[in-house]
Amino acid sequence: MSFAIAFPNIDPIIFSVGPLAIRWYGLAYLAGVLLGIQYIKAFAAKPPYAMDRKNADDFLIWVFLGIFLGGRLGYIAFYKAAFYLDHPLDILKVWEGGMSFHGGLIGVILAVILFCRQRKLSYWAVGDAVACATPIGLFFGRIANFINGELFGRISDVPWAMVFPHGGPLPRHPSQLYEAALEGLLLFIILFLLSKSDRWRLKAGFLSGVFMVGYAAARGFVELFRQPDAHIGFLFGTFTMGQLLSVPLVALGLYLIFRPEKTV
Repeated sequence: MSFAIAFPNIDPIIFSVGPLAIRWYGLAYLAGVLLGIQYIKAFAAKPPYAMDRKNADDFLIWVFLGIFLGGRLGYIAFYKAAFYLDHPLDILKVWEGGMSFHGGLIGVILAVILFCRQRKLSYWAVGDAVACATPIGLFFGRIANFINGELFGRISDVPWAMVFPHGGPLPRHPSQLYEAALEGLLLFIILFLLSKSDRWRLKAGFLSGVFMVGYAAARGFVELFRQPDAHIGFLFGTFTMGQLLSVPLVALGLYLIFRPEKTV
């Protein structure tokens, strides 16, 4: 006999005024970016002094656009290209979900490069600061996925399994919470502890490398419990899209961690 925890079934809409609706999904992204910028300011107050507070405030719009445009375009390209080619207006329906972390990462990397080039800042110093702040946004984003009842896990009989509104009658892993705990909370703690050491904070790209490997490991692990996208399923018989997209992160992250010592 299996048991299941009742899904809290929180309304994705916090409140609405006419056609304008404030949703948990959008609020989570906003909270992640705002708190992330505050963390970057605190991080940048120590060597290698990635940026001053004014630049950090200005960077807010850059990182937001990088996350939003990269995440949305990445989702379209990696997950549902054929659908959006047939339904181009649905690209604008971001409130229905559909953001790719890997696309968002590419967008943020481009934002960092362009911003640093314009302000004559160190790519590595800013990149490492952003890497240490990113788990904050990941945590809130995965909580928003949970509230939306999307990206749920595979069918399971574990005591904490839940019946999701759009997941059929059988209980499933709350994989969004697994990701919030691993990609968000645990990865944040690891990077925070490493960043307290001058040795690791001043090694150019090291913290970015740890973030990439840590995220890829957490994502690859949780994908073992997460339901693959119905329109994609398993690739090569075993792997999910999320796992395959994380492979380049492992390679790049290991390179940054073990490359010859370079200071910021």
